[in-house]
Amino acid sequence: MTELNLSSASKVHNKEPSYLARALRSPSFVLGGLITLFFVSIALISFVWTPHDALSVNIMERLKPISSVYWLGTDHFGHDLASMIMLGARNSIAVALVAVGIGMGLGVPIGTWAAAKGGWLDEALMRTGDFIFAFPAIISAIMITAIAGPGAINAIIAIGIFNIPVFARLSRGAALSLWARDYILAARLSGKGAARITIEHILPNITNLLIVQGTIQFSLGILAEAGLSYVGLGTQPPMPSWGQMLSDAQTWMIMAPQLAIIPGLAIIFTVLGLNLLGDGLRDMLDPKTRTSLDIGGSKPS
Repeated sequence: MTELNLSSASKVHNKEPSYLARALRSPSFVLGGLITLFFVSIALISFVWTPHDALSVNIMERLKPISSVYWLGTDHFGHDLASMIMLGARNSIAVALVAVGIGMGLGVPIGTWAAAKGGWLDEALMRTGDFIFAFPAIISAIMITAIAGPGAINAIIAIGIFNIPVFARLSRGAALSLWARDYILAARLSGKGAARITIEHILPNITNLLIVQGTIQFSLGILAEAGLSYVGLGTQPPMPSWGQMLSDAQTWMIMAPQLAIIPGLAIIFTVLGLNLLGDGLRDMLDPKTRTSLDIGGSKPS
């Protein structure tokens, strides 16, 4: 009888779908992954190839329409719009990625440390996070650029600072719920210190939450970078940026509306792709919604 039960359990276990199978059953993950992969791909390709030199000025070719030579037309300086979109993708993704990395790299240790220590230290760190939340990325960038001047580095710092309390609060809340678990109590009784428990037990159990939140903050980082560049505080000319391209296109909206439409669509679809990817990752990694993907159904409402 025992052998039969073990055999049945083995068959059930073998039928459990892999992460790849669950991913392919999630429309959000597939669509979001494809959109994100497209923009990441053109950003990487821009390091080695673009249809034209995106930084060269050619007044004789200004405001050209979409054609086989200029796939998306040219702007008022004769820059190839397709090449500028590719370089803009590289800059936007790089700024957002580094900024989210800063937020996660500093916020997660702060949050898990606050959860482990508790007391006045926990309260002080969380109130500091609330204070930072009072200054959105755009306000932080204005203060930073007033001191150091505008630029991509300062945009990264401003967005990164804003991301720190986001990850600190998330990791603290998730860690606090785990510190009350029986297996954490057993680890403490075995003589493990707070740092070791955090590394061996807390972090592995909150990684899924951090990954999902990372994709969401990545999309917000793209928006923040575009907004900062739009007001002249982000990536500086001659290096193209989607937000800067939107700002420059205001004067030419009637003559050449594609100058605003194309970078605007690039921002919209990149953010949409990342949000769909984050939604799909949540469905895959959250046990409450993962069951429906395991049986090929739709996720619960």
